[in-house]
Amino acid sequence: MTTLNSLLKKLIKASAGRSRFIMAVVGLSVALLLILSAVQIQMNYNDLLNSKTNQDSIANFLVINKTVTSSNVGETALTPAEIDDLKKQPFVDDVGILTASRYKLSAQGVSDQIPFYTELFFESVPDAFLDVTNKDWQWNQDSKFIPMIIPNMFLDMYNFGFATSQNLPQLSQELVMNLPVQINIRTTLGTVNYYGKVVGFSDRISSVLVPQNFMDWANEKYGEQGKKQPSRVVIRTRDAGNPQLVSYLTQHNLTTDADKTRFSKYRQIVTGVVNVSWVTGAVMLLFALLIFTLFIQLTIASCKEEIVLLVTLGAAPKQLQRFLMKQFFPPNIVIVVVVLLVISMLQFVLKQLLDKQNIYVNGLISPYTIAAGVVILTVLYLVNRFSIKKYIYQDK
Repeated sequence: MTTLNSLLKKLIKASAGRSRFIMAVVGLSVALLLILSAVQIQMNYNDLLNSKTNQDSIANFLVINKTVTSSNVGETALTPAEIDDLKKQPFVDDVGILTASRYKLSAQGVSDQIPFYTELFFESVPDAFLDVTNKDWQWNQDSKFIPMIIPNMFLDMYNFGFATSQNLPQLSQELVMNLPVQINIRTTLGTVNYYGKVVGFSDRISSVLVPQNFMDWANEKYGEQGKKQPSRVVIRTRDAGNPQLVSYLTQHNLTTDADKTRFSKYRQIVTGVVNVSWVTGAVMLLFALLIFTLFIQLTIASCKEEIVLLVTLGAAPKQLQRFLMKQFFPPNIVIVVVVLLVISMLQFVLKQLLDKQNIYVNGLISPYTIAAGVVILTVLYLVNRFSIKKYIYQDK
């Protein structure tokens, strides 16, 4: 047995050729690096999109309304069927109705130091869709004031636009939250006065919000018109840049804050790049398998006469097959392990770079990448086994 193995090693070394072996190893290594990198890139991509650490709580809530055109002026209410259809979409997790006030109202300052007057409107939304939490966000008929949430944008417009142009004092959030506001609700029987208080500032909904129970009560008590269909809703979505979401809005003449969905275009580009890396890696892998198969076939073919002679002299074909597998398959294992180690190091470096940008990915390679390596190694084993078996048995 030892003498036979020594003889076979000499035959294989003499027939293989160092340059052909190096060419086969390099080709397979590059192909594996590309295909496994593509797997890891896809996992990082999914992690960036879906990880709770990377999700932007503002961008995950979108205010949706119909696009106002010359043909639908005054008819922009959302029908129950349209709202139900929106709820059924796979990219929508939940839908919140924005309820508008059905009465006219205004607000004015109580303090002479900061006098103001403005016509106003209220809206309400279920608390689950708010980005403000405050213990004062509650109301009943015995409450001393109406809690309100206003957009940060309103305060910025006042401080950096209106106040500077009218030589008025700028206001901080703390000052506004301590500023009493008189709310005037106009009814058919006269004006009813309440006091309001700003309890928070929203970056999510550009509207003056009041608690849902106050809105329902006030609409019932002071509403001048019958119940109307909502014109705006808030949706919660896992991915505000989902191309399917953007396409749905466009097809149904709906619109939202374009700044929150602008990633959709970049998402499509990145998805295309990731898919190209998959295709490139797969093509390279096929070429590498072809090169390695040809290398095995050429090596065995070059010493075929000697192998046939050994079989004639009594060497078992299965014994030759096992020996040749030990010669050709272990380098494949080494290549897969080395490629996985290289990807692991690159993943660690990537994590360090992204951490500085407050973007987080796992510092370890994905189990799917390792599984892909195992699958490819299994394919290589089968290719090696088939090629060797074919050349040993074909002339038997």
